[in-house]
Amino acid sequence: MAQDFTRKQVAALERRYDFKTAKSLGQNFVTDPSVTEAIIEAAGAGPKDLVLEIGPGLGVITSKAAQRCGRLVAIEVDKKLLPILAETVGWQPNVKIINEDILQADLEQIVAAERTLPDGSQAEHVRLIGNLPYYITTPILNKLMALPDLFTSLTIMVQKEVAEKMMAQAGAKNYGVISIHVQYFCEIEYIMEVPKEVFLPQPKVDSAVLTLHVRKEKCADVKDEALFFETVKAGFAQRRKTLSNSLTGVRGADRDKVLAALEGAGIDPKRRAETLSIPEFAEVANRLL
Repeated sequence: MAQDFTRKQVAALERRYDFKTAKSLGQNFVTDPSVTEAIIEAAGAGPKDLVLEIGPGLGVITSKAAQRCGRLVAIEVDKKLLPILAETVGWQPNVKIINEDILQADLEQIVAAERTLPDGSQAEHVRLIGNLPYYITTPILNKLMALPDLFTSLTIMVQKEVAEKMMAQAGAKNYGVISIHVQYFCEIEYIMEVPKEVFLPQPKVDSAVLTLHVRKEKCADVKDEALFFETVKAGFAQRRKTLSNSLTGVRGADRDKVLAALEGAGIDPKRRAETLSIPEFAEVANRLL
């Protein structure tokens, strides 16, 4: 039966296996069962779903999540955690642990290979869960957003500040590339704040849990997604510059072409990137084609 992992139990497990957390891998383990349960509930996985977990760690979330879903595949980079995971989740027949770096893993290939459930049927949905290491949160998000058709939802725990950036709207100081990147592909549901005190070891900042529901239709009409994101990145590269200056050079566009695109979109060239909504950025990018 799946067990809870309190602070005392986590510490005991680490002592028994002589395991020491690696700061270089961003290892911070949840020790509050209510947080674990909230993440699993938010993920909404059922018996017909395949769950992909990033960084199972000690198996804190893995063990209970596996009891809700048809199959769970966890990707763990730290080899030293494998014997611990063999104890905490290895007894569950629908769990598979892959020892690989999430940034190097071929997620499409993994899903294709693991989509068959124990009853022989194919998973109806693929859902992702994970406590994302702070130091590689953005690269992981970039990788996941590049595979929007692979997942139905992504329930992730990230640094609170990053969560706020992801949810920020046009006009906010923390609105930026990550806000647009995630919101373009997903609807964001804020689940809960997670205080730093529930982790072992304790990080310096609080976290937050979000569920990203992948959109069936994007939130803006974009003709060329690569150009759209080039435009967004250029706009925020030097936030204090006006759009007429910051967008000059995108796909070789000179200032006159940028001014014409902005005028055609009904956007004052003196505005700055943080004031543009996603549909406005899309309109400008479409006119830079």
